[in-house]
Amino acid sequence: MRRVGVLTISDRGARGDYEDKSGPLAAELVAEQTAWAVARRAVIPDEFDVIVQTLLDWCADGLDLILTSGGTGFAPRDVTPEATRRVIERDAPGIAEALRAASLEVTRHAMLSRAVAGIRGSTLIINLPGNPKAVRENLDVLLPVLPHALDLLTGRPESGQEHRAL
Repeated sequence: MRRVGVLTISDRGARGDYEDKSGPLAAELVAEQTAWAVARRAVIPDEFDVIVQTLLDWCADGLDLILTSGGTGFAPRDVTPEATRRVIERDAPGIAEALRAASLEVTRHAMLSRAVAGIRGSTLIINLPGNPKAVRENLDVLLPVLPHALDLLTGRPESGQEHRAL
C-alpha cells in the first residue's frame, strides 16, 4: 500500500488562528479515490527551515507521496517552492505545468502559482495551492496519473495496469 503525507503550510493555521480545510480535503480525496494510506498529516508555519526539515523527515520515513498545501503564491512568506527545491533531487516540471494549465481554465490567478513538483529518492513531492477549491481542482487532474507515476518511481507496480515505455 502506498503511504502519503499531507503537509499544510500556513502561519495562521499553525498558530490555530483558522481551521485548516485544504489539508483535510486533500487527505480525504486521496483516501476516497485511491487505496493509499494517509500516513502523515501536519500543519506547519511558512518557515523555510521547518518546511525543509519536515519534507526531509517524511522522505526518510519512506513516504511514497507528499502533497503540500499553501505557500505557493507571491506573498513574502510564501516559500514552499523554494523549500521544496532545496529537498528534491530531480524536478518533475510536467506535473506543476499541468496543474497550472488546468487551473488557468478556472481562473487567471492560476498563473500566479509558483508551485513545483519533484522527486527525492523514491518520494514524489507536489506543491498544491492553499485554497480548498483549488486543491480539489488540482487533485481532480492529478489523482488519475499518480498510480502510474508512483509505479514508475518506486518500481513497485500497484495499479494493476500495464505501462507503456515512455
